[in-house]
Amino acid sequence: MKASPATTALATLAALGAGIGAYAMFNAHARAPVGNPNVPQPAKPVELERYLGRWYELARYDNRFERGCDAVTADYALRDDGLIEVINTCGRDEDGKPRASHGKAKVVDEAGKAKLKVSFFGPFYVGDYWVLDHADDYSWSIVGEPSGKYLWILHRSPRPDVATWDMLTSRVHELGYDLSLLRPTQHEPAAERQPQPA
Repeated sequence: MKASPATTALATLAALGAGIGAYAMFNAHARAPVGNPNVPQPAKPVELERYLGRWYELARYDNRFERGCDAVTADYALRDDGLIEVINTCGRDEDGKPRASHGKAKVVDEAGKAKLKVSFFGPFYVGDYWVLDHADDYSWSIVGEPSGKYLWILHRSPRPDVATWDMLTSRVHELGYDLSLLRPTQHEPAAERQPQPA
């Protein structure tokens, strides 16, 4: 059955909106400072089943799409179609609810499963997500991408002890990253008790 003009127009607008979003992300990416001109390959494979669940952002290279964000969490869950559901939260709105963005990710490195592509714009997978290193027990993770402009330090706890923080920043430095660009992420005291997004 032939699509109506209205349906065609809506589909065109949806595709255009997604394309604009991807273009905006590209522009932000182009202007970000390079913190590591020689990003290494992931240090070890990833067992996706163990990587799923909630992560707390401890620090990051600041970026336009997280500008001013604290209390940042990332929740990953396996979807029925084999993709990974992504829910990123950034603090809370005026009603006390987490401000969340929903996306999806797909593995692009079947051998090690440490490289993924992430999409928050419909069918456009524009974001690289490389698990550069992680704890054997999956208690922490260092995430980057090939340009060296983005970096995230993640942990299963919002406030690990000082020794863990020192170990993680030392490891980030060993991977070739400029520590002066790191922006610590603040978490409210009750972060660990907050319910995960439905």
